[in-house]
Amino acid sequence: MKEDFLHYIWQYKKFDFSNLTTVSGELLTILHCGNYLQQAGPDFFNAQISIGNQKWAGNIEIHIKSSDWYLHHHEKDANYDNVILHVVWEHDTPVFRKDNTEIQVLELKKYIAKKDLENYQALASPKSWIYCESQMATIDSFVLANWQERLFVERLERKYNPIEQLLKETENNWEAVLFCMLAKNFGLNTNGETFMKMAKLIPFSIIRKESADVANLESLLFGTTDLFPLDVQDNYTKDLKNRFEYISQKHQLKKGTIDPVQFFKHRPDNFPTIRLAQLAMLYHKQQNLFSKVIVARTVKELRQLFEITITDYWQTHYQFDKESPKKKKQFSKSFIDLLIINTIVPIQFANAKSLGKEASESLLDLLREIAAENNIIIEKFSNFGIKAKNAFESQSLLQLKNEYCNRSKCLQCAVGIELLKA
Repeated sequence: MKEDFLHYIWQYKKFDFSNLTTVSGELLTILHCGNYLQQAGPDFFNAQISIGNQKWAGNIEIHIKSSDWYLHHHEKDANYDNVILHVVWEHDTPVFRKDNTEIQVLELKKYIAKKDLENYQALASPKSWIYCESQMATIDSFVLANWQERLFVERLERKYNPIEQLLKETENNWEAVLFCMLAKNFGLNTNGETFMKMAKLIPFSIIRKESADVANLESLLFGTTDLFPLDVQDNYTKDLKNRFEYISQKHQLKKGTIDPVQFFKHRPDNFPTIRLAQLAMLYHKQQNLFSKVIVARTVKELRQLFEITITDYWQTHYQFDKESPKKKKQFSKSFIDLLIINTIVPIQFANAKSLGKEASESLLDLLREIAAENNIIIEKFSNFGIKAKNAFESQSLLQLKNEYCNRSKCLQCAVGIELLKA
């Protein structure tokens, strides 16, 4: 038995409350179960009950055992002084207020239907991946679709937090925030944090000033990430290194310590050298990129912003001083789509939110134009009968797995609640 199940039972009144009595034998009437706010303090606020002939208004606290009150040290917390009823699965000890009056107790196990308990036990029993893996595909499509929309908005809200922090750090410079977010996602999972630190070390005003010459931008990105080889051989690398030293002195760039970039396990087209060269070319070709991103309304418009070709040197190199067969190394459609999903859509959402506008519906439609992501989580859901048809659905499933399944929050999940109704 877990407390979240008792919260669910109380919140949705999934018990026989027609003839309740406290453990002391007094008649108990539930007038209002209270508000489930999930914050510090009692579990349900502003409840109303009657015990005998006395009406009470206050808060409800729920535990597995009455003794949990003392285990959680509620007797020392003033937030619990206004508890009018202690709801427990099993009553094992009396609980007293500071004035030595005993808090009345309702023992729930006497009033819960056997079927509800069996449904909970079936849901909560261990599985190979998630608790509802064998039942999720049976959920009504309308319920699942509504839940996915809610999950999608939650994921946007979660992605808003780092953007909000970047806005504070850059004094609300949206162009600088976009540069940092793009840098992070150009680095993928392996180099994302390193690229983000790099972007923060270079004031965006300098990126803007030096963007007329792509070699200057390359020198800044490669130099800040310490990618220049110690023993420089070819002229292009020597030129970039000299440019970086000059630009650093000209703008009095502060040096910072960042983690080394990683090449290991990357396909050559995802080498950090290639991704940084592409990022440099993007900001060379697309002036005022944020202004263009924020007005784009279709996937086609957004993809066109990333239709760039890498510099001649990087068409014949993957690393400095090591020549390779010529290849243009343009952005792949799948990589651009990842940038739209993980950078552009969150930026558009954050900007709309800052202006007091609602954008989640239009962004949901935007992601419906993009194919679902391909990763182990989406593949697992597919194996259990939930197939993501587009990026909106794959994003919602990622939110579901990371924020609900991984945290065993089945009873705060529409899928879990629906299964308990079966």
